[in-house]
Amino acid sequence: MPEEDQKSLFLNWLGEHGASVMKVARAYTLTHEECQDLAQEILLQAWRSLPKFEHRASAATWFYRVALQTAMNWHRNDKPRRTRQQPLLDVHVTAAEGVGSAEQAQQRETVEQLYNAIHQLPKADAALVLLYLDELSYREMAEVLGISESNVGVKLNRAKKALSELMKGNPDVP
Repeated sequence: MPEEDQKSLFLNWLGEHGASVMKVARAYTLTHEECQDLAQEILLQAWRSLPKFEHRASAATWFYRVALQTAMNWHRNDKPRRTRQQPLLDVHVTAAEGVGSAEQAQQRETVEQLYNAIHQLPKADAALVLLYLDELSYREMAEVLGISESNVGVKLNRAKKALSELMKGNPDVP
């Protein structure tokens, strides 16, 4: 494929599936800076992998697979550095005053709790939960993860139960 066509296709897919890249990056990182770094790494790997795309899966499935594989590799390879490194400053943004700001703050807090709980799941379960939250079908999840649809159902049910317990504050689940 000519590079100009590849670039056009990549930018089109990025527009359609870029949100999934950020969801995956956020689920596998602890800080905003790490999230941005991982998202860049995912996009780089997607760009490098594009010539190998064989159209056997949908663009969404392919993008997710690249994102999840990159994130899992990044998490595994980067773990030693991250265990020694702590953020210099933990910055919390306060909601602006006005109509709905309390509701927005509560929603942000719930999303943060959800991502914190997802961080505590085994990485394969975290990947499955992200796919579920992005409303992929069992068939699509099976394609992305390389497992059977029935296995998706079993694993997803277990992951949902574990996530529910973590959201309730039970840290001994996974």
